[in-house]
Amino acid sequence: MDQRIAEVERNTLETQIKIKVNLDGSGKASFSTGVPFLEHMLDQIARHGLIDMEIDAEGDLRIDAHHTVEDVGITLGQAFAKALGDKKGIYRYGHAYVPLDEALSRVVIDFSGRPGLFYEVKFPKAMIGTFDVDLFREFFQGFVNHAGVTLHIDNLKGANAHHIAETVFKALGRAIRMAIAADSRMAGMMPSTKGSL
Repeated sequence: MDQRIAEVERNTLETQIKIKVNLDGSGKASFSTGVPFLEHMLDQIARHGLIDMEIDAEGDLRIDAHHTVEDVGITLGQAFAKALGDKKGIYRYGHAYVPLDEALSRVVIDFSGRPGLFYEVKFPKAMIGTFDVDLFREFFQGFVNHAGVTLHIDNLKGANAHHIAETVFKALGRAIRMAIAADSRMAGMMPSTKGSL
């Protein structure tokens, strides 16, 4: 399998974003987004997905974090799509259950080429520090639309908003790691009866 590395830049009037990913990395990550809690969550994807990730983003944070968070999701999705290429030889599907103390979340992903987000996460409060939890959906929607994945995210239990968020992002990292792994029995083959994803 070729090196699965991609760099993507996305520039709008609201945000300027550069992302580099190595899907076969060791979980090293560096972030500069101006949104610390988002960076903490992105670090979970990198560490638990064993994906090297560099993200630099400048956004209109004087308004709020909405555009920055959404556009990081969009650009990260574009980077994944570019790095995966035709997706031959991958497992395609991945899933993970992750606990953190009282919280438990399940994430299931399909690198199907068909964007779909099914998100059932209820937070006990609207803010985690200065981070608006509504922005998580915007991040995932951007990622899903541009990575071309079907993504099911379910928080099964939890009382602490920080714990809930961490279980979601850790589970996403683990599910991605499973789905994009090279399947030796599928080497060079498309994991679809349609012949393309």
